[in-house]
Amino acid sequence: MLVACDIGNTNIVLALFDGERFVDSWRVYTDTKKTSDEYFVIFNALFREGGVRHDMVDKAIISSVVPNMTRSVEKNIQRLFHINPLLVTHDVETGLVRSSIPGELGTDILSNLAYAHHIKPDSSVMVVDFGTALTLSAVNGKGEVLGCSIVPGLVTAVNALFGNTAQLPQVELKLPKTPMGRDSQESIRGGIMLGYAGLVDSIIERTEEEIGERLYVIATGGLSKTISPIIPRLDAVDGLHTLKGLSLISALNPL
Repeated sequence: MLVACDIGNTNIVLALFDGERFVDSWRVYTDTKKTSDEYFVIFNALFREGGVRHDMVDKAIISSVVPNMTRSVEKNIQRLFHINPLLVTHDVETGLVRSSIPGELGTDILSNLAYAHHIKPDSSVMVVDFGTALTLSAVNGKGEVLGCSIVPGLVTAVNALFGNTAQLPQVELKLPKTPMGRDSQESIRGGIMLGYAGLVDSIIERTEEEIGERLYVIATGGLSKTISPIIPRLDAVDGLHTLKGLSLISALNPL
């Protein structure tokens, strides 16, 4: 079986795949102050409680946008399963045209586009990833990376309001009842949720105008299911999209 690890700015997500079949996943808060040994205890406990024996895993892959965490997680995968994980870089095989990959493109976005092109090989596809940052990346039917837009994520935006204003409260993000709220919480929900929905629609529309064709749009990330009802241009919502991309990249790069 395969352990896929996606190290993000907010969470480390560990997922188990049996071939192409998703089995289970675990989410751990990303804390650069934790030692490698502390993470070993956490990972070991999660896998043990999930019924995952060390001899059941024969492959692992890591995508990281937090360089300070990469080596720690890599060492723990080696300690737990006695295997060397594949580290996703721009040099691994992804099914995309390598020369089209921007030098600064994050490996999470690379995984998103690899899987998007895999499932829709003849179409131009956009992946909208609702994470710590909201990223909108696209690939065409030739496997060429078109580029990426990046804005603060929804929770990041709410936290910025809460942290930088005296009277605005921390707010749970859910669909607003109205665009014009009568209290602070509903006002923030209306502004953030509907504002971001409009932002996504606008970037989709502008990208389609630029490339001259319709995009197939996939949403992923923590809040994708929450916000998807107010973004009609989304063709699919898949919270496991990035992890499935890592599973695909692992299959394309046998060790």
